Amino acid sequence: MTTTESTPQSGTVTGDAPRPTGPLSKIDYSERIPNNVNLAGDRKLQRALESWQPKFLDWWKNLGPSIPTHDVYLRTAIAVGRDGWAHFDRVPMEEYRWGIFLAERDPDRTVAFGHHKGEPAWQEVPGEYRSDLRRLIVIQGDTEPASVEQQRHLGMTAPSLYDMRNLFQVNVEEGRHLWAMVYLLQAYFGKDGREEAEELLKRNSGDYDSPRILGAFNEETTDWLSFFMFTYFTDRDGKYQLGTLKESGFDPLARTCEFMLKEEAHHMFVGTTGVQRTVQRTAQLMKEHGTDDIWEYGGIPLSVIQKYLNFQYSVSMDLFGSEVSSNAASYYTAGLKGRWMETRRKDDHLLTDYTMEVPGIESGRMTTRTVPMLNALNLDLRNEYSADCENGVKRWNQELEEAGLEQRLFLPHQGFNRKVGAFAGHHVTPTGEIVDEATWERSVGEYLPTAEDRARVAELMVPHHEPGEFAGWISPPSVGINSLPVEYDYVRF
Repeated sequence: MTTTESTPQSGTVTGDAPRPTGPLSKIDYSERIPNNVNLAGDRKLQRALESWQPKFLDWWKNLGPSIPTHDVYLRTAIAVGRDGWAHFDRVPMEEYRWGIFLAERDPDRTVAFGHHKGEPAWQEVPGEYRSDLRRLIVIQGDTEPASVEQQRHLGMTAPSLYDMRNLFQVNVEEGRHLWAMVYLLQAYFGKDGREEAEELLKRNSGDYDSPRILGAFNEETTDWLSFFMFTYFTDRDGKYQLGTLKESGFDPLARTCEFMLKEEAHHMFVGTTGVQRTVQRTAQLMKEHGTDDIWEYGGIPLSVIQKYLNFQYSVSMDLFGSEVSSNAASYYTAGLKGRWMETRRKDDHLLTDYTMEVPGIESGRMTTRTVPMLNALNLDLRNEYSADCENGVKRWNQELEEAGLEQRLFLPHQGFNRKVGAFAGHHVTPTGEIVDEATWERSVGEYLPTAEDRARVAELMVPHHEPGEFAGWISPPSVGINSLPVEYDYVRF
């Protein structure tokens, strides 16, 4: 196998993939539900999942990608190892084989943190943590189909077949991530788990009566710039949430999330390079015409890109929850949900004697207060996320620098446009200034996309569905997928 898909941090990789090292588990595609969890050995579970499968396929038909296609050049996992392993081929979307894939079990794995530190990792759900674990799995599972629903119509306005294919790759993998969570619910939580699995298909993004659980997953993905910002910022939140669950003392959850993270890397690659290519084209038009107002030349002004960035970053920050959280402390102490890169941390992994400074606003001023580290774990994770987000912004700014432009993109202040946590109820500008409501209302159109901004971006979303064609608001990628040319017909109608 060869691939050009990689994590944003490592850049673009081409050439032969390395042979897998460590344990390698083959995935059986002869099964009705492809899996590497010996599903055939548990007939009751197999029947339950086979009963759920038609409902999933109905959901995909009704709320998955709306544009009809003949086939799409997609990657499909064929084995699970430390390096991941996949196969690229043309697949009719309705025949894509979703399945259940867990990373290989380490028989020597122990709980790495909390009161159970050093104990063997749990292969069954501890009774005292049943409710909390189920809740964590349901929340994670709810985000997976939500993003597919949000992106349902984007194929109709794809800027190229290359981009449409990447959209569909993200969609089918989010669908498989839903399967991963449903497997855990049905395999380990009995009747309650089966009922939760049904509910995951009944909630819909933005539905008035039955919305998705988390706010960011009820927002509209209005256009392709929104999609790229979503896959950069909101899928990156997913990376960090999965990273904490990968540390869980409940081993099946940890192994599930470990494999999901391999696929999540591509989603962030799509976001990173999508925004980068948009900025590259914007910079080119700005330089050619000597102005930031490039609407009439078919480009998206840098000021509007910044507003889209401000919006997606701020709603994604809310996904981490309140900076101070007793639930986060309880999850950690119980060994259910760790920190990002828990085993690499140089502390006692108990945190009972550690503290952290938490930001907030008091008497109209930015302040901090000291709280027990255990209660500030949401903030700890959010800080890791924010530092990671800076990497992409630097990459995008490099395009502006190379074009000889002085303008730069930036991440807004952590208190900007927040609906959750210490900054909720306050008005903070992108640069960190606290303002009153009247000032905010006068200025908010400078910070967040207006209806006019979104309408003008939408006007540029003209489909380009011929091989090698690209919309005028975005630059083509430097390389294609899996060593294929950029002009390849990645999607056939």
